[in-house]
Amino acid sequence: MTDNRIIRSKAPLRLGLAGGGTDVAPFSDLYGGAILNATISMYAMATIRPRNNGKIILNILDKPEVLEFDATDQLPLDGRLDLIKGIYNRIVRDFSHKPLSFELSTYVDAPPGSGLGTSSTLVVAVLGAFSEWLNLPLGEYDLAHLAFEIERIDLNMAGGKQDQYAATFGGINYMEFFKDDKVIVNPLRIRNRYLDELAHNLILYHTETSRLSSTIIEEQRKNVMAGNEQSLEAMHKLKEQSVMMKEAILKGDLNRIGEILDFGWQFKKKMAKGISNPMLDEIYEAAISSGALGGKVSGAGGGGFMFFYCPENTRSRVIRALDKFGGQTKRYEFTGKGLRTWTI
Repeated sequence: MTDNRIIRSKAPLRLGLAGGGTDVAPFSDLYGGAILNATISMYAMATIRPRNNGKIILNILDKPEVLEFDATDQLPLDGRLDLIKGIYNRIVRDFSHKPLSFELSTYVDAPPGSGLGTSSTLVVAVLGAFSEWLNLPLGEYDLAHLAFEIERIDLNMAGGKQDQYAATFGGINYMEFFKDDKVIVNPLRIRNRYLDELAHNLILYHTETSRLSSTIIEEQRKNVMAGNEQSLEAMHKLKEQSVMMKEAILKGDLNRIGEILDFGWQFKKKMAKGISNPMLDEIYEAAISSGALGGKVSGAGGGGFMFFYCPENTRSRVIRALDKFGGQTKRYEFTGKGLRTWTI
């Protein structure tokens, strides 16, 4: 019998507003991490079309790249679409216990290395599609933790934990990270007018560059293990920053947000080499000189997206100042929903 269903999913990308990097082990294991992040109206999307022809087709629409395999228990991890293959391999190992035949198509609204959590969000979206198709018994914490394990353990990809939980839960969340992979997601109830004003004043700017976050994160890990005092102090300050940001947003003290972003950025640069560079420093200074109160590079650093808090009527002036660097300002809204799946 032919299965003509189409299974779809979408999960939102995120802005890491404060505390970035404290979700990475061993810091989170030793001291506990804390992050405040917010999902935005940019997405990773996945579509599964079941097949009965004994084939697996992986169709990455935004590259574009297509791979085809005979349905098997385990797809080869050979450097081509290993992220997607790793998800399939785990699904077969833990749930279906037999090969599956299907076509999987994916699309992400931002390029890899952009600092918006694209890889982890894509894992969540693809896992969500499989969960919808196979009716898997996965709650939000289960699915986010599985996404984390696939990336960090199965595929040995360097990184933290915030992206998987942000994509799964959605909204603005204060997240706490502890040893033994314990994570607590605290959703924040924020007045709509504060969120609307924050979205209006927070410019999202793509530098038209990308970076390999794993290199920066690996150095960050080594600094913690070596007891590097500058790096450790910076991470403790970023943990403090997440509490400061939470209080400012909840109370609607929005103009403090620029100062809190700048506070965090000055310390974030001390966590590891490569987080900033002369180009990013020049962009940052241009934004500040034009009226922004603060900002940061999104994600691990080194490139990708930056964002800046621009109060009152400074938004247009800052955008004009950034135009000369050849990047692009991206429109977005905050979104309160995380992973969504459906079948048609």
